[in-house]
Amino acid sequence: MIFGESSERKQLEQQRRSEGRLPPGQSLTLKWPVLQYGNVPRVDLRTWDFRIDGLVEKPVRLSWDEFNRLPQTEIQCDMHCVTRWSRFDNRFEGVLFTEVMKLVTPKPASPAGGPAARFAVVRGENGYTTNLPLEDLMKPQTIFALKHDGEELSAEHGYPLRLIVPHLYLWKSVKWVRGFELTAQDTPGFWEENGYHMRGDPWKEQRYDSDQ
Repeated sequence: MIFGESSERKQLEQQRRSEGRLPPGQSLTLKWPVLQYGNVPRVDLRTWDFRIDGLVEKPVRLSWDEFNRLPQTEIQCDMHCVTRWSRFDNRFEGVLFTEVMKLVTPKPASPAGGPAARFAVVRGENGYTTNLPLEDLMKPQTIFALKHDGEELSAEHGYPLRLIVPHLYLWKSVKWVRGFELTAQDTPGFWEENGYHMRGDPWKEQRYDSDQ
């Protein structure tokens, strides 16, 4: 059985590479490895909320029920972890980032020289943050996921809500996400302050701050 699984994995890996879907330095996995900093948080949906603030005309706070009433959709995407594994053809169900952005009005640059919102600091449980350009977040497959492959997210993979940014390394896809702050400057988050790249494009192998 182990030999069969290994053979299948290698064949799929070769196929994905020939299709141009496997970024440089990555290997295909048939599993979904669990990686995170710190412990898996306990979440109480009765007190859970989702907040959007920063450079917006009016901050927004949503309860769990309110968030779940937002329009939902399904995407299919590949995932690429900075630790060099890739998982293909994942199905996520949830709320697109573009849909969530309809709830707020980002502040434009003011005539007096006030800054416009161009970036976001995405917040998770336990004080975790990561930084992303709004341009990346507004791509059509960026989603706040509630389900993966037809099942509710497991606690280890971000239950009850996880941001998925498929075109960037997976540390940008915040587990246990609780909202985001719009900013004018690209402010480093947890891993970025600890030597990871500010953007994290797997096709450019932007793993660490020394990478181009």
